[in-house]
Amino acid sequence: MRVFDFDAAIVRMPAPSVVNGLRDGDRDDPSHEGVLAEHRAYIAALEAAGVSVEILPPLDAFPDSVFVEDQAFVVPEGAIVLRPGAPTRIGEAAGIAPALRRRFARVLELDEGHADGGDILILPDEILIGLSARTDRAGAERFVALAAELGRTARIVETPRGILHFKTASALVDEETVIATPVLAPCFAGYDVLVTPEGEEAAANLVRVNDRVLVSAAFPRTIDLLAARGLDLVALDTREIAKIDAGLSCMSLRWKAL
Repeated sequence: MRVFDFDAAIVRMPAPSVVNGLRDGDRDDPSHEGVLAEHRAYIAALEAAGVSVEILPPLDAFPDSVFVEDQAFVVPEGAIVLRPGAPTRIGEAAGIAPALRRRFARVLELDEGHADGGDILILPDEILIGLSARTDRAGAERFVALAAELGRTARIVETPRGILHFKTASALVDEETVIATPVLAPCFAGYDVLVTPEGEEAAANLVRVNDRVLVSAAFPRTIDLLAARGLDLVALDTREIAKIDAGLSCMSLRWKAL
């Protein structure tokens, strides 16, 4: 089974408060209607790729709660409830835990430090967790230990300054290939690394789902780069979610049921 083979996913509908989501710098607010439209298109793309999607109700008290990937880590063997590093997001984990307990026989909880799922990248032979402003060393070390309880090997890496999450700047394209920004490319020795074109660094946050690759439509040169590899691409609008520093991987938790 490939690590990007999925048949189940959890998403959460964006609340009206999503317009107040966290962002770096002075950016325009997204519209709730715009985020909702992009989210619905994303769900449709997951379903078209062969994934059964559970849709959780919005949580207006947590503007960023639509980005469920930061709240938990999932693999077929079980789930880990994480502790997001932003103070306004830490309560989101309690909101995702009941859904995980319905789906997984084994649900562990990060009980030290902080870790965002956006810093955790699953590769065929190991899991990388990047230290960042949202994932501290205590949280990363505890995650490594919990991953081992699920039978997985994880390794801590440094996320370069200026990158929100490790997966903001990298993604697995196939079992031998990673896409990454120029500054993150050296982290992937032994892989065929596709480097994002200048000005399209945010395109690295794509999602491989079974035999399809979900990619932002905002990055045509990256799309051409991927198309040259013969990949089955699905280009999705991300203009609204990008206003709150988010991308395609953030909006779902994906796994293959045992």
